[in-house]
Amino acid sequence: MDFKNQKAIYLQIAERIMDQILSGQYPEGGKLPSVREYAAEVEVNVNTVARSFEWLQNQDVVVTRRGLGNFVNDGARQIVLGLRKREFFDEQVPEFFRTMKTLGVTLNEIVSYSV
Repeated sequence: MDFKNQKAIYLQIAERIMDQILSGQYPEGGKLPSVREYAAEVEVNVNTVARSFEWLQNQDVVVTRRGLGNFVNDGARQIVLGLRKREFFDEQVPEFFRTMKTLGVTLNEIVSYSV
């Protein structure tokens, strides 16, 4: 896995897991790999993956069942979509509009270009 400098590694791993949930690789109710297995897969420290899983639990995306492991929570897909949309509107949209303003691009140009 190639990590970017601008975001904490544990958040990048959490994003990867969310991508895997959205793609159906980990369906709702499905079991996730153990922290150790996932750490080996992405070649990072076990504690980093544990932090990713903890963050996902705090977002209600993942649930831990004592003695059984980590599972994708029911409704996780919708939660992930909501998280991604919030990130999109908070981070990418403002930058997009700043660039539009700098370049003098209008909404009409965007609409005609994208069609």
